Amino acid sequence: MLWYTGKRLLQIIPVLLGATFLIYFMVFAMPGDPIAALYGDRPPAPGVIDQIREQYHLNDPFIVQYFYYLIGIFQGDFGVTYSGQPVNEVLARTFPVTIRLALLAIFFEMVAGITVGLISGLRKGGIFDATGLAVSLVLISLPIFVLGFVAQYFMGIQWGWFSPTVGTGAPLEDLILPAIVLATISFAQIVRLTRSSVIETSGLDFVRTAYSKGLTRRRVVPVHILRNSLIPVVTYLGTDFGTLLVGATITEGIFNVPGVGRTLYQAVIRGEGPTVVSFVTIMVLLYLIVNLLIDLLYAVLDPRIRYA
Repeated sequence: MLWYTGKRLLQIIPVLLGATFLIYFMVFAMPGDPIAALYGDRPPAPGVIDQIREQYHLNDPFIVQYFYYLIGIFQGDFGVTYSGQPVNEVLARTFPVTIRLALLAIFFEMVAGITVGLISGLRKGGIFDATGLAVSLVLISLPIFVLGFVAQYFMGIQWGWFSPTVGTGAPLEDLILPAIVLATISFAQIVRLTRSSVIETSGLDFVRTAYSKGLTRRRVVPVHILRNSLIPVVTYLGTDFGTLLVGATITEGIFNVPGVGRTLYQAVIRGEGPTVVSFVTIMVLLYLIVNLLIDLLYAVLDPRIRYA
């Protein structure tokens, strides 16, 4: 286990370098002058523009700019935005908000999705199963921005169950409604994954053997059926965490969440290369770590899996 973990951690280094290189290249290749766009219709004096371009190494070739960026990463410095704010401060302000939002969404979709999927799988062909499949199909078909505006209007404004927008500091209670919206589509996927996996596992030999030994349904379902049915669900949750970190842009915009998605979108519009690459670097790193933890969790769910 330790050897496997160490090997996976070493594999993170080339993946991280490759991802930063590709992102930095794409940002470098974007058309337009970010300094000119920063000042809008009233550009500063040419001397000021030259000074800013020299400060951010924008006059240097691409490989030189990337080299300066790598030096900063290894020193713990992700650079400075074109507005003069350190990227480290922007990361420290926005990432905790988005991580809390993503973890809350994962919690909602995991608890609700696994519960509904388990009951649907155990009662295949029943009313609950048919209703669950119909609801999940409707939720998958709805765009996230439609769900966001509908939930904000009814659950936030009309009924007053939740705060319709996120306040200063993004308190946890204000993140509940956007987390529910984010979890809705993934909830539908988890219901279908859990249902199909439970149906398949229920027909395996070891489950029939457990029943033949006299074990009760209350014992067989959580220990033998549910535990062995969670591997595809856990795999989906691992990939979904990375998707939530990047794909929360629309939801953060609707609910005014001061998180990564909205900040990253604004940085792309302004052409702020250091900010975009730094955010993506952290996202890739978190995604790789989460996938490593998911792989290690397989051995906990299925005792037959061993990492040599």
